[in-house]
Amino acid sequence: MIKAIDKLTINVICLEVVGEHTNHGHVSNCKTNNAHMQTEKQIVKEGEQAVEAVFNKKLIIKGSLWFALITICTIAGIFFYNNTGNTLKALSNISYRYVLICFLMLFIDLMLGSWRNHIYIRKLHPGVSHWVSFRANVANMFMGAVTPAHGGAGPAQIFVYTSNGVSFLNAFTIALINMGATLIFMPLAGFVAILLMDTGAVSSIVPAMLKYGFTFFLLFLGVFLLAFWKPLWIGFLIKKIANGLSFLFPNKKQKFADWAEISFSNILKYQQTCSVILKQHPYLFPLSLLITTVLYLNKYCLQYVLLLGLGVNANLIQVISIQVLIQFMIYFAPSPGGSGFAEVSISVLFGKIVPVALIPIFTLLQRSFLLFFPALIGAWVIINLLRKQAQKVTYSS
Repeated sequence: MIKAIDKLTINVICLEVVGEHTNHGHVSNCKTNNAHMQTEKQIVKEGEQAVEAVFNKKLIIKGSLWFALITICTIAGIFFYNNTGNTLKALSNISYRYVLICFLMLFIDLMLGSWRNHIYIRKLHPGVSHWVSFRANVANMFMGAVTPAHGGAGPAQIFVYTSNGVSFLNAFTIALINMGATLIFMPLAGFVAILLMDTGAVSSIVPAMLKYGFTFFLLFLGVFLLAFWKPLWIGFLIKKIANGLSFLFPNKKQKFADWAEISFSNILKYQQTCSVILKQHPYLFPLSLLITTVLYLNKYCLQYVLLLGLGVNANLIQVISIQVLIQFMIYFAPSPGGSGFAEVSISVLFGKIVPVALIPIFTLLQRSFLLFFPALIGAWVIINLLRKQAQKVTYSS
């Protein structure tokens, strides 16, 4: 329906700024329009450079090695700490029927993740196939696994889309809108988990940490929504922060001032782009929220099925509540993919539900289905992208 969303967005911004100056004549309007076009090009160029910076071969290899090292060491430690002599015996008794169900749920997880993005892509770029969105989703999961605090996840998704003809602005906006959907879902999930959790059936630290995670995500959501509806307020706050930092570090005053201006311009730009997309397609965001909810519920239920496969008849609500907490804890963990934090959290928080002999196996299976398997598929996508990128550089030189 929208063939040139970027041009439409420029016009929206220009109308807001230029509309007050229509009496100054056509020349003034053209100058303002050109200025905004130059600003947009600068923002897009900076964004593309930031995305490409993430796709540094050395950075990816380093992150992958750290991710593998921390994960292997942590899981090995869990195996040794919880080894009762029955761990391998328990593995031989696993029901493979449930494992097959978990693979089906993994496929559903990957499809839901890709459709969460593709509902926007098929409107903005009808020629882009769902296969591109699928690759963007798994690339997102791989780069999230090998970068601290999942910092490379969004850029990976954007890079896949821009490599297949999607404009940077649209790709970034889609990532931003779906981030908003996640930020809305997570506090709601935390609130429901707090209400339904049986505190006697889990570790005493779980409810307190769940409330902490709930509060953290709620604050994060508040800032995110404020940036969307009241960008001028956030821009004013950023400038105040920059002024404060300039007072503390006077030799970097210009850098802080530039950071504040660029950040404010970016917030305004992407706020306007999001507004245009959501106004043109008002039903897409509620649909994205619905897909996000089903996506995470599928992840949570997958762990319940794993427990059934291991012969553990746990309470589904308690399993979901604990996983919500774990997700809170590792979402912004400083290690690549939350490695170390996730494994320890699983072994500790599921300790009252899962028998000691099964803790190492459950931890390994849980991480495998929720991260390792999707990340392996994503690694294949990223390797192909890097190879094509290298070929382009060779041909151009």
